[in-house]
Amino acid sequence: MNTRFRHHPIQLAIRLVTGGLLASSAGVVLAQGNILETILVTSDRQETALQDIPASIYALDANLLDTFKHVHIGEVLNTVPGVVFNRGNGQESLMGIRSPVLTGAGSCGAFQTAQDGIPLRGSGFCNVNQLFEANSEQAGAIEIMRGPGSVLFGVNALYGAINVISPTLAGESGTEISIDAGPHEYGRVNIGTHSVSGEHAFGVWFNGASDGGYKDDSGFDQQKVNVGHRYDGGNIRISTVFAATNLNQETAGYLEGFEAYKDESRKRENGNPEAFRDAKSIRLHSRIEGDTENGTWMLTPYYRNTDMTFLMHFLPGTPLEENGHHSVGLQSMYGFDASETLNVTFGLDMESTQGFLKQTQDGGFGPFPTGKQYDFEVDATMWSPYALLKFQMSEQDQVSLALRYEFLEYEYDNLMINGNTAESGRPCPGAGCRYSRPADRSDDFDNITAQIGWIHDFDADSQFYANAAFAFRAPQATELYRLQANQTVADLDSEKVDSFEVGYRANHGIASYTVSAYYMKLEDVIFQDSSRNNVSGGETAHRGLEFNSLFALADTLSLNVVASYARHTYESNIAPLGVTVLLDGKDMDTAPKLVGNVQLNWQVNARNSLNLEWVHMDDYYTDEQNLHSYEGHDVFNLRYRYDSADDWYFAARVTNLFDTDYAERADYSGFGGDRYFVGEPAQVFFTVGGRF
Repeated sequence: MNTRFRHHPIQLAIRLVTGGLLASSAGVVLAQGNILETILVTSDRQETALQDIPASIYALDANLLDTFKHVHIGEVLNTVPGVVFNRGNGQESLMGIRSPVLTGAGSCGAFQTAQDGIPLRGSGFCNVNQLFEANSEQAGAIEIMRGPGSVLFGVNALYGAINVISPTLAGESGTEISIDAGPHEYGRVNIGTHSVSGEHAFGVWFNGASDGGYKDDSGFDQQKVNVGHRYDGGNIRISTVFAATNLNQETAGYLEGFEAYKDESRKRENGNPEAFRDAKSIRLHSRIEGDTENGTWMLTPYYRNTDMTFLMHFLPGTPLEENGHHSVGLQSMYGFDASETLNVTFGLDMESTQGFLKQTQDGGFGPFPTGKQYDFEVDATMWSPYALLKFQMSEQDQVSLALRYEFLEYEYDNLMINGNTAESGRPCPGAGCRYSRPADRSDDFDNITAQIGWIHDFDADSQFYANAAFAFRAPQATELYRLQANQTVADLDSEKVDSFEVGYRANHGIASYTVSAYYMKLEDVIFQDSSRNNVSGGETAHRGLEFNSLFALADTLSLNVVASYARHTYESNIAPLGVTVLLDGKDMDTAPKLVGNVQLNWQVNARNSLNLEWVHMDDYYTDEQNLHSYEGHDVFNLRYRYDSADDWYFAARVTNLFDTDYAERADYSGFGGDRYFVGEPAQVFFTVGGRF
C-alpha cells in the first residue's frame, strides 16, 4: 500500500469534532505556521494532512483562538493570507476571500460559511453577517479555504469557504471558566466542560458577552451555546452537536465626511441611534459513520432555523426587515480504496428550506410608501451528487479529480399585490415606487462544478501543487424576488468562475513557508444596473500572490509572517447603479492590493508569553470609478499571558497599541459621500480563567 494512503482517508473523518487535534502539541508558535505534516484539515469532509490537498487551506487552531480572545471574528480572520475582513458595528461584518470586500444583497452567496461542514444558512438564503451565528469564540478550530471549493463544500463556495469546527470532546474530563473585561462596559463569561465515560463523551460550551459600545447609542448582548455528544462504538461512531446563538444589538451607522475617522470630536457620533439588529439561530446535526469491509460511510442529517429583525438604517426611510428560514438536510459520503493507488469518495447532499422576508416602513414619502413593501415566502429544494478520485501516479505524484452536479429550485409566493405599488395598490407619485414585487413563480438552476489537482513531492519536506477549478453560485432569493423600480422579473444566471492556482510548500527546520499564485475569471456577475434592475453579465478578474511563513528565531522566539498581494478588476463595460463611466479595466472598490499580518511570539519563560502583532492594510478605492480612496493603515496589538502552576491563568491584550486613527471600513456613497466605520482607539482587555 502506498504510504500516502496508509490511513484510509474516510476513516479519519470528523476527528476534529470528536476529539482529534488540529495541530501538534507544540503550541501557538508552531500552530500558526500551518506547516506540512502538522496541520490536519477537513476540506474534503475528512481529516486530511495539508500535504495531501492541492489547494490553499489555512487553519486557525484552538491555541491561537485562545491567545486572541477575539471580540469579533474579524480579528482572527485578518491573520489569514488572501482574506480581507471589514468589521461593521457590533458583530456585523463584510468580507472578501481572494476578492474585494463584497457588498449587496447576494454578495454573501459568494462564500460558504459553515459549522462542522454544515452551511450556516440554507441554499439561497445567505446574510452578509451570518458568521456571528457560529460560536467562533470557543471553536476547536477555524479552517479557511481560499479559492473555489464548490465541489465538496457545495453551493456558494465561489471565492472560498470558512468552516468553524465545534469544540473537541478530547482528552481527560474537565472544566474551564474564564471572565473577560474591557472598555465601554465590555464583559464576557466563557464556560466549557466535558466528560468522558467509556464509549461516550459529553460537553457543553457557553459564552455570553455584553458590550456598551464605543459609539453613542450602540452596543450588543450576545449568547452562544454548543452542546456535543460523542459515541464511539468501534465500527459505528456518532457525533452530535446542538448550537444556538442570540444577538441583541444597538447598531451604529457610518460616520460621514472625508477622513471623519481622524476627527476626535466626531468618532463617537451615531447618525442612526434608532437602528438595531436582533437575530437568533439554532442548528442540530448528527454525523453517523461506520466501517465496511472495503471502506467507510457517513450520513449527516441536520436541521437549522434562523430568525432576524433589523432596521435598515442605510436605506431611505429606514424600513424594518424581518427574515428567517428553517431547513432540513442530509449530507452523505462513502469512500473506499479501489486499488493500492486509487481512492474513491462519492455522496449525495439534499436540503429543503422554507424561508420568508418582510419589509415594512413607517412614515412613508414619495417613492417609499408607508406599510409593507415586500412580503414573500420561498421554498427551496436542493440536491447534489458529487465524486472525488485521488490517484497515486508514483511515489512523488498524486492527481485528484472532483465533480459535482447541483440542482436548486425556488418556489416563490408573493403575499402582496404584484407590481410597483404601495401595499394598498395605490401608485406612488412621479416615477413610481422604489420597490417592485414579481408575481408568483418558480426558478431552477443546475450547474456542474469540476476540479483537477496535482501534487508533486520533491522530498518529505517540500512539495509543489497545481489546481484548476470551475465553480458557480446560484442567485440568492433576494436577488431574484426583491426587485426595485419597474423590474417585474429578474432573469439571472448563476455566477461562474474559472480558477487556476499553483503553490509551493516547504519545511526547512527553522523556516517553514507556503507561496501560492492564482488567477480567477468570473462571468455572469450579478449587479444592479443604472435603472436599479438586478441583472447578470458582469465580468471580473482576480489575480494574486500569497505568502505565509514561520521562522524559529530562537528556542523561545518565533516570527509568523502572512502577506498577500492581489489585483481585482472589472473586465466588462458595465455601468452599475450610480456609475457614469464604463468600468472595463478599473480596480474594484474595497480591494487593497497589499495586506499583511506579522506576529512576533516570545515564550519569556515557562509561565509568561508575549505576542506582538502588526496588521497592515494597503490603500484602496472606495468607489467603482476609482475617484475616491482610503489611505490604508498600520495597527499594532500586544498580548500577554501568565499561566500559573495550579491551572489558573491571567491574560491582557492591548488593541491598537499606538492609538492609530484608522477605519475598519471606508466607503463612498453617491448620496452621502465618504463614510466610515471608525476603528476604535487604544484599549485594554483582561482575562482571568482557570481549568479544573
